[in-house]
Amino acid sequence: MAIKRSKDMDQKPNPQEIYGTLREMIIALRIAPGSRVTESQLADYFCVSRTPVRAALQRLESEGFLTIKSKQGCFIRNIDMLEISQYYDVRVALENQALEEISKLSDHRALAALAERWHPEQLNFGLEINDALKEAEEQFHLELATLSRNKVLLQYLADVNDHIRAMRRLGWPDSKSVTDTYEEHYRICHRLLAGDLAEAQAEMTHHIRKSQDQASRITLHQLYGNRDVISFE
Repeated sequence: MAIKRSKDMDQKPNPQEIYGTLREMIIALRIAPGSRVTESQLADYFCVSRTPVRAALQRLESEGFLTIKSKQGCFIRNIDMLEISQYYDVRVALENQALEEISKLSDHRALAALAERWHPEQLNFGLEINDALKEAEEQFHLELATLSRNKVLLQYLADVNDHIRAMRRLGWPDSKSVTDTYEEHYRICHRLLAGDLAEAQAEMTHHIRKSQDQASRITLHQLYGNRDVISFE
């Protein structure tokens, strides 16, 4: 059954909000990969005209999230495991470059504070595998990129994360993966604080490759079995 927004909404979403909502729905697999949607269906869902929907879809197409086919509708991108693996390869390069940039800085107080938040004995984010922990894990890497003071690198890393987020967040197999994450984050920071860039980069590479391997083991059922998927039919 199609899920529709209330026609009695006090405020209609603006084009930017429509774009942001659709983008997040695609990233979170709430719109099934490979599925077809139309401007009319989305306009009905958001209780707006087709014009702001069309603008949002065109932007999403330019970012690679969907394909627009004339007189057929829009087709949400499928999950391409080879492409996902390639995004992880790019992520390794970006994050190790961030570490190199950070190693050149003289003030490491922010890095030390980040390390302390991931101290394995404090477990500041808990041990439960939930959305809050997954969000914190992603933010750790974005904070490192921010510390590099390379805005372009940060933008590219954020884009990579958007393309692999669903896989990344499914790839937490057990509680050991949580304790490993604390320890690996902590070691990455402390290797850098100790002035050992090579070891910090080796730790980072190992950390990301583990995530890449876990992503490769995700089943089709996990990917497409999302009960929160929204149908526009």
